[in-house]
Amino acid sequence: MPQPDHVMALPVPEPATLEPDLQKYFAKCTEKLGLIPNVLRAYSLRPNKLRNFMALYNELMLGDSGLSKLEREMIAVVVSSVNHCYYCLVAHGQAVRQLSGDPELGEMLAMNYRVAELTPRQRTMLDFAAKLTESPQLSSADDRARLKDAGFSDQDIFDIADVVGFFNMSNRVASAVDMMPNRDYHAMNR
Repeated sequence: MPQPDHVMALPVPEPATLEPDLQKYFAKCTEKLGLIPNVLRAYSLRPNKLRNFMALYNELMLGDSGLSKLEREMIAVVVSSVNHCYYCLVAHGQAVRQLSGDPELGEMLAMNYRVAELTPRQRTMLDFAAKLTESPQLSSADDRARLKDAGFSDQDIFDIADVVGFFNMSNRVASAVDMMPNRDYHAMNR
């Protein structure tokens, strides 16, 4: 049975009706990715929020950091697994497959990251991401000490927390509006 055939349960503007800067951004997505990610189409219902979402996402996921792009995508998948966010599991699972060159890793992280063969650094990072998602009030100095022992700097620890926080927020928005991932993601990097 295929997934529902909608971007989200709320109306989505046609890209051609958007302001020129957003049309240009969508054209760039199509050129680079071969598609406009549905999360961007969904956020286009609120153009200023879309601009803010794009700026924050690009800073967190593509900006300067001691975390690799793969590590940031791994965090996205683990947080989304804890939250059962279908959209992000599919979209960011594909990114993990692409960046790692491993078609199984994205699925292991989505189902149960603990079964994946990870470096001690990655395991510590993902343990923290899962804990911060499941029970943020239990986050402590001990967690930060474990991250430091695994080789993360203070800036890296802030970046981990920032990525975890962003995906907890975006998971909730995606779930609330029944956002569906682009079907293309399912077959990519297999």
